Amino acid sequence: MSEDILINITPQETRVALILQGAVQELHIERTLSRGLAGNIYLGKVVRVLPGMQSAFIDIGLERAAFLHVADIWEARPHDGQNTPAIPIEKLLHDGQTVTVQVIKDPIGTKGARLSTQISIAGRMLVYLPQDKHIGISQRIENEAERELLRSKVQALLPPEEKGGFIIRTMAEDASDADLQMDVEYLRKTWATIVKQSKTRPAATLLHQDLSLAQRVLRDFVGDDTATIQVDSRENFNKLQEFGTIYTPSVLTKLTHYRGERPLFDLYGVEEEIERALGRRVDLKSGGYLIVDQTEAMTTIDVNTGSFVNGRNFDDTIFKTNLEAAHAIARQLRLRNLGGIIILDFIDMENTEHRQAVLAELGRALQRDRTKISVSGFSTLGLVEMTRKRTRESLAHILCETCPACKGRGQVKTSRTVCYEILREVMREAKQFNPREFRILASQLVVDLFLEEESQHLAMLGDFIGKPISLQVQSDYQQEQYDIILM
Repeated sequence: MSEDILINITPQETRVALILQGAVQELHIERTLSRGLAGNIYLGKVVRVLPGMQSAFIDIGLERAAFLHVADIWEARPHDGQNTPAIPIEKLLHDGQTVTVQVIKDPIGTKGARLSTQISIAGRMLVYLPQDKHIGISQRIENEAERELLRSKVQALLPPEEKGGFIIRTMAEDASDADLQMDVEYLRKTWATIVKQSKTRPAATLLHQDLSLAQRVLRDFVGDDTATIQVDSRENFNKLQEFGTIYTPSVLTKLTHYRGERPLFDLYGVEEEIERALGRRVDLKSGGYLIVDQTEAMTTIDVNTGSFVNGRNFDDTIFKTNLEAAHAIARQLRLRNLGGIIILDFIDMENTEHRQAVLAELGRALQRDRTKISVSGFSTLGLVEMTRKRTRESLAHILCETCPACKGRGQVKTSRTVCYEILREVMREAKQFNPREFRILASQLVVDLFLEEESQHLAMLGDFIGKPISLQVQSDYQQEQYDIILM
C-alpha cells in the first residue's frame, strides 16, 4: 500500500502528516519555539550526584536540570553476563564536573530531559557510536547472508584509526558502497566537530542539534511504499532538495512542491482529523465507537457496540466490532502518539477463538508502527495491557492545556452548587465582619439562579444576617468563579 507524506511549514511550526489509503495515520508537529530535544548533544555540568538513586542531575542550559542514570553512562556499562553497572555513579561523576551528554528522552510534564553519555549520531543508513567499536545491524534485515555482507562492507570502509562503531539501518539494505562511504564520512566529520566544540565552549551549552522535523522525514520516514512527499513552502522545498542531494538522493524523485490554492492539509482533510483526534470518542464504520481517556498514569481505550447490534447473533456482532476496533486502536495510537501504559477494554467475548483472533488482528495492525510496542494477552478481567514507548509528547499535550474552568477535572460544579457555596461564604463572612452590604460578583448563570429558583434562600440569608445582599454579573467569570465584596 502506497503512502503519501505531507509537509506543512510556516515560520512558527512544521507539521507532517502520513496518509495511507486516504486516512491520516501519523501526525508530527515541531514548533519553532520548542523543538524536540531528543538527539541533541550538550556539554553538561553536574549539579548534584545522588548515590542512593545511582543518578545525577545535569545542567544543560534548560529551565529544568536533566536526569542521568548510571545505566546510561558508558563507562559504567555492565560487563558481559552482568546486569548491574560495573562502576557506581559516585566514582564516575562529581559536582561541578563537565560531561558530554545526549538527550534520549524529551522533557515531559514535570520531568526533565533524560540523558546518556553513550553518544549516537544517526545518518541516512548508519548510526555512529563514537565510543563503541562494535558493528551492529538492524533486526529488520533478517537474511543472514545479507547481514554479513553489509557488516563486511561497512568494516572495509572504516579507516584503521577508527575507534568507533556503527549500527547498520534498514535503509542500508540496498545501498551502494559509495552511499555507505558518504554516510561514514558525514558522521565521522560531525563527531569531530562536536569533540572540537566541547573543548572550547563553556558548560551547559548545545554542541549539536538534531535535524529538523522536515529533514528527519527525508532521512527516516521515506520507504519503498512512499509515493509522494509534498511540501507547501517553496523556500523549504529548496532547502530539502539541497539536504536530499547530499544525504538522501534516492528520495528526490518523490519530493514535490505543492502549489495549489487550497491549503495542503485542507485538501487531504488533515485539519478535521486533528480536531477529531483531540476528542474522546472515535466512531467506527459499523456503528460502534471507542472512548479514549488519557491520564497522567495511563491511557484507557474502551470499545462499545453502539448502534451495531444484531439480535440474531450477538456474539458475532461483538466479534466483528472488536476486529474493527483493533485496527482503529492501532491507528489512534499512532495518530495521537499515545505512549506509556495503555489498557484496552474490548467488548467481552466468551469464545476463546474470537479472543485470539482479535489479539492477532491487533498485532497485525500494529506492525506499521515505528515505535516499540509490547502487548500482553487478555487478563482475568478481560483487559488487554500494552505498552508503547513514549519518545515525545502526545498530540493532546502539544496542542492543548489544562482547562481553566475545571482545572483538568473534565467537569465543572453546577450553578446550584456554586450558589450554595456562596451562601455559606456570606454566612462565614458575616460572623467575622460588619459591613454595610454584601455584594456577590458571579457568572450570569449563577446570578440568574439567585434571582429565580434560589431567590427565597438568598432573601432568608439577608434577613438572618441583617444585611442587604446585592448581585452583580461578571461576564468574564467562569461558572465556578465568584467574589464577595464587603461594602
